[in-house]
Amino acid sequence: MINNDWERFGDEIRRTIQDAVDNRDFSRLNQTVSDTIGKAMDTVSRGMKDTKGAAGVNLDSVFGNDSGNQKKKYETRRADYGQQQYQQPERPAKKLLYLKGTSTRIGGIFLAVTGYIFTAGSIIFLLLLALGAAATGFDLVLKVGMTIFGLFGIAFLVMGIAGTNMACSVGRFRKYVKVIKEREYCEVKELAQKTGKSVKTVVKDLKKMIRKGWFCQGHLDEQGTCLMTSNEAYSQYTALMERTKREKAEREAEAARQQQEFSKLSPEVQKIIQAGDEYVRKIREANDAIPGEEISAKMSRMEMLVDRIFDRVEEHPESVADIRKLMEYYLPTTIKLLDAYEDLDAQPVQGENIITAKKEIEKTIDTLNTAFEKLLDDLFQDTAWDLSSDISVLQTMLAQEGLTEDGLKNAGRKL
Repeated sequence: MINNDWERFGDEIRRTIQDAVDNRDFSRLNQTVSDTIGKAMDTVSRGMKDTKGAAGVNLDSVFGNDSGNQKKKYETRRADYGQQQYQQPERPAKKLLYLKGTSTRIGGIFLAVTGYIFTAGSIIFLLLLALGAAATGFDLVLKVGMTIFGLFGIAFLVMGIAGTNMACSVGRFRKYVKVIKEREYCEVKELAQKTGKSVKTVVKDLKKMIRKGWFCQGHLDEQGTCLMTSNEAYSQYTALMERTKREKAEREAEAARQQQEFSKLSPEVQKIIQAGDEYVRKIREANDAIPGEEISAKMSRMEMLVDRIFDRVEEHPESVADIRKLMEYYLPTTIKLLDAYEDLDAQPVQGENIITAKKEIEKTIDTLNTAFEKLLDDLFQDTAWDLSSDISVLQTMLAQEGLTEDGLKNAGRKL
């Protein structure tokens, strides 16, 4: 009976494992197997207790009086172990960014040692042949021998130098990796500073190491200023470069369009627009030079208003006469006030007179902003009138067709 139980539970475990393999789902495998083994132990224990009376065997004498406790301890340990195994998190496979370069370094050292040893041997044989030729005369055989050993010496020397370069390259590669560590971005300038090499040498090294595959996913940017050690980082870089190029092309196209529109304006309007752009630039420079947050907010608003006023004039050149006072008095005075405020604010000692003067200028800037807002609003007056006229005509037509709320009520009464 016990053997049959073990066979049944063994088949159950085998089926569980096979199902996990077939379905590629191992999330519950350990827990299921642990539960099955627990059931098997319980069944076997009960079977042994049932046969205790018939066989006349005292199980306590076999397992000891503490057999029940031992079984509980086993079950507790089994459950704890199963839980630990089940709760252990799965770690994602770590992507390989660098090779170790051990085999290349060993190969380089071997080539260097072998090349230099055979170079020394070739030189020794060449000297012996030279001594023999000096003693016996430079016959054809000795000349050929000297030529052969000379060529061998050169070849072995080249091999030794190549091996040395390989070993040194691996050494520099490991220094680069030590600086980069786990980062996916690193500036070439940083690698040059921390390894004591020139930027040009580092770039040459990196290109060679990327080509050989030592940086498994390595890429340099277009300018050769940044090393990216993963494909994800390079994808982000290429996406950024594409977006930057697209935005640059859009800006250039917009600038070309604006230049084309500007060229259609009369010389007088062009001169006024250029002067307005110069005033906007001076306001921005003054804002950059004055550190206060409150005054900076006022000046930023002024810059925006003046800029929009001249944009509106550029779009509607016929309104250029409306900004004549702005050009002749308001803007020149504004620049004088901002320059005065900048000088006062730069004084190391802020006395009462300076503070009072600054507050007065700030109030004046508020007044000017209000005036600029009114001027900008007036420049849109024609547009507002046109829109009002269009809206009035539209409402009249809708009413005639009975499509307004009043029209619908009147239509309902007629019905």
